[in-house]
Amino acid sequence: MSVVICARDEADNLANYLTGTLVQDYPTTHEVIVVNDNSYDDSKYVLEELQKSYKQLHVIELTQEAKMIPGKKFPLAVGIKSAKNEIVLLTDADCVPASEHWIDSMQSVYNDETEIVLGYSPYHKQPGFLNKLVRWETFLTALQYLSYALAGIPYMGIGRNLSYKKVIFFRHKGFSSHNNIPGGDDDLFINMAATKKNTRINIDKNSFTLSKPVQTWKQWINQKKRHYTTGKYYKKSHKFLLGLFSLTHFLFYPAMIATCIFYNWQYALIIFGARFLFQLIVYVKTLNKLNEKDLIPLILFFDVWMFFYYLIFAPALLIKPKKTWN
Repeated sequence: MSVVICARDEADNLANYLTGTLVQDYPTTHEVIVVNDNSYDDSKYVLEELQKSYKQLHVIELTQEAKMIPGKKFPLAVGIKSAKNEIVLLTDADCVPASEHWIDSMQSVYNDETEIVLGYSPYHKQPGFLNKLVRWETFLTALQYLSYALAGIPYMGIGRNLSYKKVIFFRHKGFSSHNNIPGGDDDLFINMAATKKNTRINIDKNSFTLSKPVQTWKQWINQKKRHYTTGKYYKKSHKFLLGLFSLTHFLFYPAMIATCIFYNWQYALIIFGARFLFQLIVYVKTLNKLNEKDLIPLILFFDVWMFFYYLIFAPALLIKPKKTWN
């Protein structure tokens, strides 16, 4: 197993979090590759110090930008091509494994047919409403892409916790089909390469990676707008299914209010009660599995909030993505 991490000006995060990846309890030989992509901070010196203590750490220093390839796809491709092992495991510099068995857990899911393993990467739990909001949206996204994969319709993965074999990377010529798009090194590649037979998921708590959450509302809004700019490039069938879910979610509460006013409030409440009960069963079970129990009391609030969420972020689908990745 080869872990690949791309970093640009991530000295603090590398100093704080990389050790969690380097001290993994893994029964066979593994390597951790950090691609230091044109950093101007002290990343180089942090990595040099860590290399003195951890022989499995390999550093690739990039000192020139890749022309016509915005984002992190070029450094990530360099890291993957440099990997000595067939299976690569991807994460970010601001992530830390939830346990010392992260690599082993992700590796264990592979069988003869498996080429892709989708993992889960929640954000650290911190005080404040914004943290709960960020974690809820992350949970809801995970519920979708993990359940779709279980249903045989894998459509995306997240680069904070994603594994696949080099053979599938080379079979699809890496990121060449969408090199011109800054984002999508994770979701667009999986959207293209994942199939019913070659994709599995891992929701073992040992397999999680914990990510550093944004600290301000502006940072979160910018982050989500950046993420949503790649959705327009998904396969048509995936866009239809995801769009249908979002549309019905968005229209439900306005339709319920209209039914109460213009038709029969009793029927509206019966429909709402049946829908919410079904949601509650699914959400509670999944929140428990994904170690997000503290969000359970807020399920109804966040379900209503999603109406406003779609209003805020729907325009992001029309925005041209920025060319930077960090």
